[in-house]
Amino acid sequence: MNPTIELLKSHRSIRKFKDQQIPRELFEDLIRAGQCAATSNHVQAYTIIHVVNPESRRKLAELAGGQTYVETCSDFLVFCADMKRATESAEKAGAEVIRGMTEQLLVASVDAALIAQNVVVAAESEGLGICYIGGIRNNPQDVSDLLKLPAHVYPVFGLCLGYPDQNPEVKPRLPLAAILKEDVYDDAEDEALVASFDDTMARYYGARTGGNKDTNWSEQLKPLFTSKLRPHMKEFLNKRGFGVK
Repeated sequence: MNPTIELLKSHRSIRKFKDQQIPRELFEDLIRAGQCAATSNHVQAYTIIHVVNPESRRKLAELAGGQTYVETCSDFLVFCADMKRATESAEKAGAEVIRGMTEQLLVASVDAALIAQNVVVAAESEGLGICYIGGIRNNPQDVSDLLKLPAHVYPVFGLCLGYPDQNPEVKPRLPLAAILKEDVYDDAEDEALVASFDDTMARYYGARTGGNKDTNWSEQLKPLFTSKLRPHMKEFLNKRGFGVK
């Protein structure tokens, strides 16, 4: 199999990093590689905040739920969905700009995810480790204030980059047949496929923790769907100028 596919299949989240800085030239190459990701209509609806200030990193780690690796990784990035630059540029070119469309929220969020994943693949190809930090959406207004984000920009997630100081196993994924459908959405076999995957994940968690974690995929999902997850996001996004039309 070709090395790119092998690299993609070997992805792990890294939460323990060496005290070693990524060289600036390499860091900037990773970002440039990210910029080569696909982008809707060439809008490039993203901005990346490279958080260098140690106190800001400490505060972001706290806001994200006490994730200390935000502080200890070599570089921490916040990927923002950004419609400010594009709409203002179109306006200066003479357009009567309509802001706040839900499609703009989707375009900017997808664009941010695409550039981030390109950065991740580039980083892992250089032997670096990464960890996405969705926890910054726990307190998106505080994060926005800290980073001085203007209207029509919102923080989608953070990303830790650094040299790994651990070697975790690759976490299993759902069977291909569960997520790859032919022509139509046929879920006739999904229940059996999920049951099999639950067994796989139970063995994985048991082996990883020496038998101290007795759970599976379906059990892990329960907290996500038995409470309102980040209910503040709708009001927050409306205030930022996203998703109101």
